[in-house]
Amino acid sequence: MYERILVATDGSTLSRKATRSAIAMAALTGGQIVVLHVVPRYPVSYFEGGNAVDNSMVAGLEKQWANAAQSVVEAVTASALASGVKAKAVIRVSDLVAETIISTAKKNSCDLIVMASHGRKGIRRLLMGSETLQVLTHSHIPVLVLR
Repeated sequence: MYERILVATDGSTLSRKATRSAIAMAALTGGQIVVLHVVPRYPVSYFEGGNAVDNSMVAGLEKQWANAAQSVVEAVTASALASGVKAKAVIRVSDLVAETIISTAKKNSCDLIVMASHGRKGIRRLLMGSETLQVLTHSHIPVLVLR
């Protein structure tokens, strides 16, 4: 059924549920998973006169985020391998999370995307948006959303 499943994770409790489900599904179907973590770039001040952050500080923060991402994908990959599921770890740096998820799924010939819904409601959802909704809206690959 599903031979290659992309699971998008940020290491949160809800996304860990998605990774466990993706691993279990891959184990049942004899498939494999692609574990994706999208690391954002450090935000730049868009307001004139805003305080600029030192480049070395930005580089340090981005390195911390990349190291955290590496830990997350390694943990999921190890869990998959322990379950007898082949896994490929992918880390991408981008501010366009939904687009990166979709393009990574296409590039890796995935036939399912598994991800968590973060459950934002009300004004928080309006202000912060929903990467899951963007993936659901724009993906031509089936998407399984776990809550």
